Amino acid sequence: MKFVETKLKGAFIIEPELLEDERGFFARTFCQNEFEAHGLNPRLAQCNISFNKKRGILRGMHYQAPPHQEAKLISCIRGGIYDVIIDLRPDSTTYCQWYSVELHAQDYKMLYVPEGIAHGFQTLEDNTVVFYQISEPYHPECARGVRWDDVAFGIAWPIQPIVISKKDQSYHPFNNEQIG
Repeated sequence: MKFVETKLKGAFIIEPELLEDERGFFARTFCQNEFEAHGLNPRLAQCNISFNKKRGILRGMHYQAPPHQEAKLISCIRGGIYDVIIDLRPDSTTYCQWYSVELHAQDYKMLYVPEGIAHGFQTLEDNTVVFYQISEPYHPECARGVRWDDVAFGIAWPIQPIVISKKDQSYHPFNNEQIG
């Protein structure tokens, strides 16, 4: 696997190395030793799948507060997404900065999201499926979010969202006190 650093400290694009032959290919998508060698949390506590019917659906921006912060490994297994992360770690040199990447089923790339970073995405195609590998079980009492359109971040979404959940629309404008 190839680990490519992003502009947000601790976040990586992970590109599987394809071993191809006449049958097709084989690729490793996770290896505890390789994750640890790059300083990433290798714990896997939960896996989720998200099916999205239409292009333009927006989900996010979600994170889990202490003591149950979570790391995520995101891959798009059908269709494509515009994947966005925001650094909400007050002691980070990239605090309040965001990063985006397009993930498509045919490129097999993944985004590693460390603890303390909010995550969300917008679908670029109909019938898009996103697969999450998560380091911590879901704890509803620690579930948090920031607005996808918050001027504090100025995220440039590629298309006007067509569907956003009521919960995702209900998040208040960002302030430093809401992180914990």
